[in-house]
Amino acid sequence: MSKLITIDGNTIPFEEGQTIMEAATAAGVYIPHLCHHPEFTPHGSCKLCTVKVNGRTCSACTFPAVDGQDVLNNTQELTDDRRLITQMLFVEGNHFCPSCEKTGNCQLQAVAYHLNMLDNHFPLFYPNRELDASHAEVMIDHNRCIFCTLCVRASQQKDGKDVFAISGRGLNKHLIVNAQSGLLKDTDIEATDQAAHICPTGAILIKRTAYQVPIGERIYDHQQIDQVSLASENSQHDK
Repeated sequence: MSKLITIDGNTIPFEEGQTIMEAATAAGVYIPHLCHHPEFTPHGSCKLCTVKVNGRTCSACTFPAVDGQDVLNNTQELTDDRRLITQMLFVEGNHFCPSCEKTGNCQLQAVAYHLNMLDNHFPLFYPNRELDASHAEVMIDHNRCIFCTLCVRASQQKDGKDVFAISGRGLNKHLIVNAQSGLLKDTDIEATDQAAHICPTGAILIKRTAYQVPIGERIYDHQQIDQVSLASENSQHDK
């Protein structure tokens, strides 16, 4: 007998061991997220995928699907909370979309559009963050880091390296690299590493590749993030 959960009143089958996020994605139901990636261990850091499960608030990417669960995903309350989280991500960093080479390919930007985020709501923090362009092929713009840990997990779980980590807490939280000098050039990262390509914002970039795809012809210029995310993640699941 199939195991079933309901999401916003719709019956969704799932396989043993799947999370709510995995079950939803397989069924074509989009749950907004930034730190989730189907290839890596769930982390639950961005909290955008927060849903209500039998009245309890949970992260869909980490919470297991259990037969008979009643999940609320697409409610006004959750949409408002997700918009506030996204607004906080924008003001806690230095995200200037019109001048960013990742615009149109940026998941943070696309999520903001999906949630109909029209302003920042909160005062901008304008943190003093540096840019590390010391590496010959890869650079880090710390202004755009949202601490999703995707680069950390990709480096460890896919590349077999340990290039990145998150250090500090609160306003002192920052992305660090595994080098005594603290510079990317002294790590063993390569431009072909998954960790160099997985950033959902423009924090980690491959040098000399900016604007090769013109603005207006980029991923989210023509498709909403829910369409892109569901197609991409189900494709990776089928491999």
